[in-house]
Amino acid sequence: MNMQDKAYEDRQRLWALEERRNRQDLTEIFKMHRVFSTVLLQELFVLDTNSKGTRVHSCKLVKTR
Repeated sequence: MNMQDKAYEDRQRLWALEERRNRQDLTEIFKMHRVFSTVLLQELFVLDTNSKGTRVHSCKLVKTR
């Protein structure tokens, strides 16, 4: 499906508001991780230092309670 051929209103109807917010949240986290944002990732999140549980992935976030 080619999104460029669709009108703005049609593109917006494809995603629910919650899905658009989730997508924007993920985009902002990516920007924080790549230091494209003024907010540092460590200010809001804790990175997992346990390499055993992340399958050698160094960017896993820890869910704090």
